[in-house]
Amino acid sequence: MPARRATLPAAAVFLMSTLVLGACSGTGSSGGGAASPGAGAAAGRGTSPLENPDGTRPGLAPLTSAEEQRAGRELIAGVATAAAGPKDGYDRNAFGPAWTDNVDGIPGGHNDCDTRNDLLARDGAAVERKDGSACVVSAMTIHDPYTGRTVRWSKQQASKIQIDHVMPLSYDWQMGAAGWDKAKRVQIANDPLNLIPADGSQNASKGDSGPSAWLPADPQIRCAYAVRFAQVSLKYRLPVTTADKRAMLQQCGG
Repeated sequence: MPARRATLPAAAVFLMSTLVLGACSGTGSSGGGAASPGAGAAAGRGTSPLENPDGTRPGLAPLTSAEEQRAGRELIAGVATAAAGPKDGYDRNAFGPAWTDNVDGIPGGHNDCDTRNDLLARDGAAVERKDGSACVVSAMTIHDPYTGRTVRWSKQQASKIQIDHVMPLSYDWQMGAAGWDKAKRVQIANDPLNLIPADGSQNASKGDSGPSAWLPADPQIRCAYAVRFAQVSLKYRLPVTTADKRAMLQQCGG
């Protein structure tokens, strides 16, 4: 009887192929470090979440091919589900000071630059910094994945681009973070995997909604957004609601 050939899930095959292509073309990350700031934003599409499991590479690119969407569904399928717990006791301060650099165990922590400016520099192109500062971003061009538009941003219009917590902090609290120690909550609040600079009105309309109640305005980015939501869920072992998981799968053709 012939030996049975082992097969890899489509998600694993896709990830292996993209890593090989990146190594051959010089576009892959080297030594585990982040890509050069603005690299993805300058291309106008950002980085596929399937190629960016730690969130250190710029932006968020659509997943449009059948292969990409199948890999997305396989990743989302691994997300656990649970009923949302109470919001009682939630306070933004429970996740530490906003955009603190004093955070352990995530990329960008203790690098002498706050999280917000780290994220603007990660995703921006033609980045300008405040005079005398190696950190504070004063102007840039950025591709907003949630609307599909490219905008010129400056600190004079700071709210035009806001940093979205993909998995909102209040949502995290209701799905299990209420029982974490503060250090872990500070991590998820500042982890680049959970953070995307995006249109301010999109961020405001989202609030603390999961994917069954809110999705980005641009339909092309919704599968990638669902995959990023799943990546955060899996990394921090936080479940999502059954309705949210169903919506996430639907965005990737499930």
